[in-house]
Order: sequence, then structure tokens, then C-alpha cells
Amino acid sequence: MSDETERWRQIGDRLRQAREYLELKQEEAAVAVGLSRSALSLIENGRRKVDAVELARFAEVYAQSIEALTGVAETKPLPESVQALARAATELSSEDRAELLRFAEFLQLRAPRSSNRG
Repeated sequence: MSDETERWRQIGDRLRQAREYLELKQEEAAVAVGLSRSALSLIENGRRKVDAVELARFAEVYAQSIEALTGVAETKPLPESVQALARAATELSSEDRAELLRFAEFLQLRAPRSSNRG
């Protein structure tokens, strides 16, 4: 396998993992990005290259940087509790997600809490 072929397969793997993390079906992700489901399948399997415009759409839909999706930047694994929160938030309306974000921002602005308090 050539280096370029391997690179496209790795990008496809990252795109698939990002989609699965959000618990999106291929059809749902394809519609959001503006592709056919079969084109998305080919991309995820490394059998079709993704262009810059499509990659930007993937980054927007999956809420990840292009660098993270292409493997240029390493992403730190999120704690399981944060992953669970993100999965739960995908089921909320956009208004409820906005409210959840405002609440998270409120919590960040509060005085730092000691890790010893319960």
C-alpha cells in the first residue's frame, strides 16, 4: 500500500470515528455534508479522496478542526463524562444545546472550586 493510499485510509478512519462518536448514521452525515451515502462510505473506507470544501464541511458538522480530522494535530482523548455529555447533547434541540452551553460557560466563570470539596 502506498503512503498516499494509507494517508487517505487514515483520514477516512478519523472521519468515520468522528461520525460514530456523534452517533450519526452514514445517511445523516452524508446529508449534513452534502454528499451521497455511497460517497461518504467510499471516503470513510479510504477509496475516495475528500476535497478541501468537503473537509471543511466535515469539520463543521463534526465540530472538529480540519487538523484533527486529517491527523495533523493530535487530539487529546476526552474524559468519558464529557463524551457522555456530548452524546446526550446531540439529542437536544438547538435551543436546548445553546442553553446547555450558556450553563457550562456560567460554571466556568464561577470561582474555582477545590477538588477536595464534594
